[in-house]
Amino acid sequence: MKKYCLAAALSMACLAPAAQADTLLGLYVGVDGWKSDNDGQFSYKDKASQGFDFEDETFVSYYAALEHPVPLVPNIKLKYTELELDGDAVIVDTFSFNGSTFDTNRKVNTVSDLSHIDYILYYEIFDNDLVSIDLGLNVKQFDGEITVSYDPEEELSQTETKDFSGFVPLAYGRAEAGLPFTGLSVFFEGSFLAIDDSKVQDYQVGVAWELIDNLAVDVAVKAGYRSMVLELDDVDDITTDIDASGPFAGIQVHF
Repeated sequence: MKKYCLAAALSMACLAPAAQADTLLGLYVGVDGWKSDNDGQFSYKDKASQGFDFEDETFVSYYAALEHPVPLVPNIKLKYTELELDGDAVIVDTFSFNGSTFDTNRKVNTVSDLSHIDYILYYEIFDNDLVSIDLGLNVKQFDGEITVSYDPEEELSQTETKDFSGFVPLAYGRAEAGLPFTGLSVFFEGSFLAIDDSKVQDYQVGVAWELIDNLAVDVAVKAGYRSMVLELDDVDDITTDIDASGPFAGIQVHF
């Protein structure tokens, strides 16, 4: 897993908080396991894209959010999502990657690391015991790499690795509605962007069940469905069209 070190400073002057914030400082931490069915393609420097048969994978996401009562200052959430895709393909048309050409009718393998961090600044637009709505901005930071090599059965030695990094700004929203006297709630959380040839969406929809609810700590388990589309246009010469989606389950602790 890659390590990241970044100081982020973003302005949210275009958003105004329209509802009361928490009266006490709140810290949320959680972890999700995500069983993803993966599909897609990528290209280098506007060359022809190559589709790959990506394996189904189980990924992990970690997150922490801090909510506070300070007016005008947004709450903050940091989230790391593991997204390392293993796949293979038989080259039909000539495929050029990172300055090298892979021959037609040859099998190639790829390890495509699209793991990233979300930096989310948001306001609680509405918040009570039954319904909560958050709106804000999200910036996804990609710092990954894509490796392409001939499959060992081809008995050819050629490997190309391309590192890439970039920031993608998105609109962010979250809504949750509780079911009275059950400890259950339904929620939706997502980030979206559609500009020119780039399209990014990352959303979760699911159900949460609060196992522990007291003044010291709240503990909830979650389950649902997560979908991610990464149509990145020319990020450090890399263009992707990746779709990763599937069920997830996790646990969240609120201090």
